[in-house]
Amino acid sequence: MLTQDLHVQMTRDGVFSRRAFLRHVAVGAAGVTALHWMDAVRVSAAELRKRGLACILLFMRGGPSQFETFDPKPSADTGGPTKAIDTAVPGIQIAEGWPTVAAQMKDIALIRSVTNREGNHERAVYQLHTGYVPGGGVKYPTLGSIVASELADPAFDLPHFVQIGGRIPIGAGFLGMNYAPFVVPNPSQMPANVALPPGVGDERFGRRLDLLYQLEQDFADAGGRARVVDHQAVYQTAAQMVRSPRLKAFDISQEKESVRSRYGRSPFGQGCLLARRLVEAGVTFVEVTSDGWDTHDNNFERVKTLAGGVDPGFGTLVADLKERGLLETTLVIWMGEFGRTPTINGRTGRDHYPRAFSVALAGAGIKGGQVIGATDRGGRAVTSRPVTVADLFCTFCHALQINPRKENQSGVGRPIKIVDGGTAVKELF
Repeated sequence: MLTQDLHVQMTRDGVFSRRAFLRHVAVGAAGVTALHWMDAVRVSAAELRKRGLACILLFMRGGPSQFETFDPKPSADTGGPTKAIDTAVPGIQIAEGWPTVAAQMKDIALIRSVTNREGNHERAVYQLHTGYVPGGGVKYPTLGSIVASELADPAFDLPHFVQIGGRIPIGAGFLGMNYAPFVVPNPSQMPANVALPPGVGDERFGRRLDLLYQLEQDFADAGGRARVVDHQAVYQTAAQMVRSPRLKAFDISQEKESVRSRYGRSPFGQGCLLARRLVEAGVTFVEVTSDGWDTHDNNFERVKTLAGGVDPGFGTLVADLKERGLLETTLVIWMGEFGRTPTINGRTGRDHYPRAFSVALAGAGIKGGQVIGATDRGGRAVTSRPVTVADLFCTFCHALQINPRKENQSGVGRPIKIVDGGTAVKELF
């Protein structure tokens, strides 16, 4: 019964939910002392940022239309009713509906020539998160897990990788549960179950942790060590987190109402604000998801609504990071799994189109105010500087000072490069 109570429900792909992550944390955890969490709290977020970089991924799940975002074609028959607007950089226009991003364009670079083959949502989401297409029985780690494993301070007392909003079902893969995402479904609510129950102090809590070690040792000795290691990794992180003075970073109610309104009151906008708070507190990787971009029907009205929630969050995030001196050390990525077709279908929608789509980048050495690559007049094909998914991942690694050719060992001992092929888009820097 005690072991049953201590059970943490972890999914097979290495993602654990907020509920699973913190459930029964007062009943048991493993090895708080192993990570020396008290040492971590003495390290300021500023010192952590000096030692390493951070990354915020803004993922538009469903595949955003490049025509209605960052590669509008108002004079082409494929452009539909979408108009283009000027930005803070003369000569660069983006689609209407993105005024906050337009005002921040001096710090944002656009890649309009991303090209790929995967037009299936599940496979493309997987590839744009891991750099690999699914297959071969290998569970590749998501980008957040890769960055966390390379840059995070192991003694840090908050999760290294936080996922906000819609859950992306890709976890740490063969990197293990130490680098799995901590999922926060609602950025406007503090994570649940983060306080010790009345009457349970540090000493009593420590005894419960020791008891968990003893209970799991027999199972580990009997051949279940790999499962025990993953299980204890979850509890180690949870045990640190509930005692951390940095836990308040999750509480966006501490922000001024004017700041919250500036980001936009949508879940995505508040998620961007939480991402800034977490990076400022020392978290290495934060992903904020916006769902609903699969616009097979009523594309123009739906994107208008979606942009209304994403534009203030994205633009304000970049501006806020810059104002706080964090943009130089924080890579911000805006992307989806693919683009939308130049052809407008009979339902006034656009379908899946991986051949040519857009990605936006800011921070971490990225030179803003420029456009990389181009598509033809109708947006049907890339005409200059094609950028593959492998090129994108090499670019992320270059910005974050990660060796893309480093090899990690899969669960069966197979060496896997962080990025297999591709080269960084050096013009961005």
